[in-house]
This record gives sequence, C-alpha cells and structure tokens, in this order.
Amino acid sequence: QVQLVESGGGLVQAGGSLILSCAASGRTFSTYTMGWFRQAPGKERQFVAAISWSSDNTYYADSVKGRFTISRDNAKNTVYLQMNSLKPEDTAVYYCAAGPVRRYLPRYSYEYDYWGQGTQVTVSS
Repeated sequence: QVQLVESGGGLVQAGGSLILSCAASGRTFSTYTMGWFRQAPGKERQFVAAISWSSDNTYYADSVKGRFTISRDNAKNTVYLQMNSLKPEDTAVYYCAAGPVRRYLPRYSYEYDYWGQGTQVTVSS
C-alpha cells in the first residue's frame, strides 16, 4: 500500500514556474514507477510524465516536453515535477500516481495503482 500526497500547486502567471512534490508513504517507494497526470475541468485525465524506479528513464507528453521535468528522490520517498514556461492551457488539477515496474513507462491511468488527492495549478494569461 502506498499513500501519495501532492503539494506545490498554486496560481502563477504565464511564463512562470512551479515545482510540484509528491510525498509517498511506505518503504517500497523505490520499487514503483511514478507518474504525473492532470485533469482540467470538463476534460479527461491526461498523462504528463513518468519516471522509472531508478530514474534512468523518463517519458513526457508532447505537450509538456522541453518545459516540464520529472525527477525522484528515493531516499526522501518523493517525486517532483518541475514546470517551466507555464501556459494557461497547463491549468488543471495535477495528480501523482504509483504503479508497478514494467518494461516500459506507462502513460495510461489504468496502469497505475495508487493516486494522490491532487493539487491545483492555475496559470493566468
């Protein structure tokens, strides 16, 4: 069982930056693939980024590639999402998720087993 708690969301102007954190409980954090998703009002949950248990592999949605960076610190049981050059279309509730290790980095929500409660990111124009 893994419990996830996101933090770091807020209101930022377009072009600004935010760092989201996701703290995980449990001693097996390092064995999970971690991902970030987001959901805007009236839209489906959307994949943002994923990172392997060892941090040697990352994967990004095309919409955030080059602007967002996912990272993790297994010693701190925490995964991060550095978001730069934010755009109004990045406005959403951001969720972190934990899933089993696979041979690829999963990008569909059903591939993840545990979810945080979400943190709101609002980008003003």
